[in-house]
Amino acid sequence: MALNLSFSQIVEALEKNNQSVGAGYIEKSGESYVVRADGRISTAEEIGEIVVTTRGGVPIYMRDIAEVGIGKELRTGSASENGEEAVVGTALMLIGANSRTVAEAVDVKLKEIIKSLPPGIEAKTVLNRTALVDRTISTVQTNLTEGALLVVAVLFLVLGNIRAAMITALVIPISMLMTAIGMVRLNISGNLMSLGALDFGLIVDGAIIITENCLHRLAHHQKELGRELTLKERLHVVMEASREIIKPIVFGQAIIILVYVPMLTFTGIEGKMFEPMAITVILALVAAFFLSITFVPAMIAIFVKGKVKEGEGRMIEKAKALYLPKLDFALARPGFTSAIAAGLFVVSMVIFSFLGREFIPTLDEKDIAMHAMRIPSTSLSESQDMQFRVEKAISGFKEVAFVFSKTGTAEMAADPMPPNVSDTFIILKPQDEWPDPSLSKAGLIDRIEQAVETVPGNNYEFSQPIQMRFNELISGVRSDVAVKLYGDDFAVMEKTGTSIMEVLQGIEGAADTKVEQTSGLPFLEIRLDKPAIARFGLNVSDVLDVITIAVGGREAGLVFQGDRRFDILVRLPDSLRQDLAIIENLPILLPEENDNEDEGNGAPHSRPRYLPLREVAKLEMVEGPNQISRENGKRRVVIQANVRGRDIGSFVEDAQAAMDAKVKVPAGYWLEWGGQFKNLQEASARLMVVVPACFFFIFLLLFAALNSVKQALLVFTGIPLAVVGGIFTLLILGMPFSISAGVGFIALSGISVLNGLVMISSINQLVQKGLPQLQAIREGTLNRLRAMIMATVVPSLGYVPMAISTGAGAEVQKPLAVVVIGGLIVATAMTLFVLPALYNRFNLGREVTEKEEL
Repeated sequence: MALNLSFSQIVEALEKNNQSVGAGYIEKSGESYVVRADGRISTAEEIGEIVVTTRGGVPIYMRDIAEVGIGKELRTGSASENGEEAVVGTALMLIGANSRTVAEAVDVKLKEIIKSLPPGIEAKTVLNRTALVDRTISTVQTNLTEGALLVVAVLFLVLGNIRAAMITALVIPISMLMTAIGMVRLNISGNLMSLGALDFGLIVDGAIIITENCLHRLAHHQKELGRELTLKERLHVVMEASREIIKPIVFGQAIIILVYVPMLTFTGIEGKMFEPMAITVILALVAAFFLSITFVPAMIAIFVKGKVKEGEGRMIEKAKALYLPKLDFALARPGFTSAIAAGLFVVSMVIFSFLGREFIPTLDEKDIAMHAMRIPSTSLSESQDMQFRVEKAISGFKEVAFVFSKTGTAEMAADPMPPNVSDTFIILKPQDEWPDPSLSKAGLIDRIEQAVETVPGNNYEFSQPIQMRFNELISGVRSDVAVKLYGDDFAVMEKTGTSIMEVLQGIEGAADTKVEQTSGLPFLEIRLDKPAIARFGLNVSDVLDVITIAVGGREAGLVFQGDRRFDILVRLPDSLRQDLAIIENLPILLPEENDNEDEGNGAPHSRPRYLPLREVAKLEMVEGPNQISRENGKRRVVIQANVRGRDIGSFVEDAQAAMDAKVKVPAGYWLEWGGQFKNLQEASARLMVVVPACFFFIFLLLFAALNSVKQALLVFTGIPLAVVGGIFTLLILGMPFSISAGVGFIALSGISVLNGLVMISSINQLVQKGLPQLQAIREGTLNRLRAMIMATVVPSLGYVPMAISTGAGAEVQKPLAVVVIGGLIVATAMTLFVLPALYNRFNLGREVTEKEEL
């Protein structure tokens, strides 16, 4: 103040003395010289030597009026590990890149960096997505390997011919090779979802039917001739056998492929998850189809030589002996048989309406993410100290390998958070290293929650690292369920939001319930007195510049040292910035007067050069908004909750009913449900459109295959029969309906239609040969009994490892597997009785005979 300087003049002096310019070029002796003048600052000492002004011919240096040295920016975030401060870095992946490849490359690069770190500094990987990916891929590999072994074992057991079984089994590796080539060309990675729905039993289904019919015809022809067949005769018999069964195989495989098309229409998160699965399954089925109609018949004709036994094995013979009397009973009472099937379908629909619902089962990541929140006014330093205590409480658990946290917002704000919020990542040891390996993860979370509750001033929300980000992608919140309240007045919205939170807390399964913190942030508000500012001949910007530079700081250029750069920041020392009395008395330089009238009259006149800030502004400590969120052009407040111990669908239904009864939303305000429930709604709504359309195309294919509306409708009844089994299986196992289970129902409908098509085609062929309808039904179903049993048992066994697996990612595959297994068993049992009974009841053989005569 004694030198009559302002903050702006200091900033201006720094900017003018830290420049580098180019001045064109000059020519000398035929050469061109570029003119460059570098006046940039390179050291802190040079800043101190800058002349700010002169007084009485004496230069005033920067070092005379300011302390020049290395300082620090105002921190917006911090990181810690096990109760001590640390630096946490995050590697971001480019869109479309492979997470496993990127994570491995980052890990390799980090190991190279560690070698060059100075003594006393350590770096380590704390969270690597590759570990989870590797665990899930290992689960998929185990399930596929075990499924393939089970399928091959059943082929050897049921076909009764080692060479034929080996030929059929070869379809598995060859089709997988062709599928892998297609995945590479389409840039589809092998992961839990893309490979999770593959069933080798389903892949060899068509090959089994072809092989079974070829063996039957070879054995029958040998018996007629009384000798072994030559290669030419085998080729002819196999060709006739393949031609006989090719129609139902072609249409059946087309139907199975068609049922996966609805998944290609998914968008958003569900599209990214299930579209690669659908494409992979379609590739595998197409590959297996071409192999079953080309490779399998050719190999059977060439290598299945010698005496071919027609015997079907004791298991099939016993099955036929048990099946025939019950078939006769069903044929004699078609109305009773149909009524049982219809009754079971109605009951299953009632059961389905009471089943819980969720988007997809929660994948156990083996680690825990904990959101720690404090009151909005908590400073970063205080929040960090509180987080240290939280981490020390958690790191004491022997099940925990280590714990690290991110508080506030990092320098590069990829994940912005206020200073009062910390993301805590709890990395667990392998469960077999726990003191009590039988302790569940949910039980450990309960213990950790009890431990951290002893640290005062915190609220907690538990999730998983990837799941937390997944929920954020869905609706912008980290919890399982979000209620978004839209309106205009935050006071009204906060009151209504509190009422909604109280209702959610009373719903069974609610956990970590909270309302978005919209208020409570303390402000030092500087209210400007604009008339006073005008009276002193000042501009508002003059006052604001002083406040900005003195308190917040203003950048005045850069200092470069090699490849490092430092911002030049002008502001008051921290000890003065935090003193309200100092801020109130910040000097504001008044403009110079040009009026010399008083001097001319000889009257003395003096005017102060500075004005304290309190003369033109009033400082107040007030409470203001902590967060202002907007969505779709409206203000928004989010009420969040996690769901534990029950499915999200039923939780939301109960919550909606409770809110309709207890919460009155003001006029002009409205609610919207988000989180995973919203994805479930969107995916279900899309399925309600595309699945019926898909079923319509399936009916058209059946009509094209059978050339009869009645027979097409008869085969189509296999779909509701299959649904019955899937729903009852979910009920028995206590599992909610999810999109994963929905994928199982889709796959199930295709297989059940294939079985019905094979049976009806066999009956029609015998009717065309002149057999009476009842005899054709009995012989046709018996002839295809082995094929249908294998078409049921083999795909079911392929899914058994998924159904009983406990590895990483098994939670996602299990609903799909159990739906297919249970549905196939019930659908096949119902198809073996209901379809023949209805065929006989409506005399569909007459329709075939009439067309044959035409």
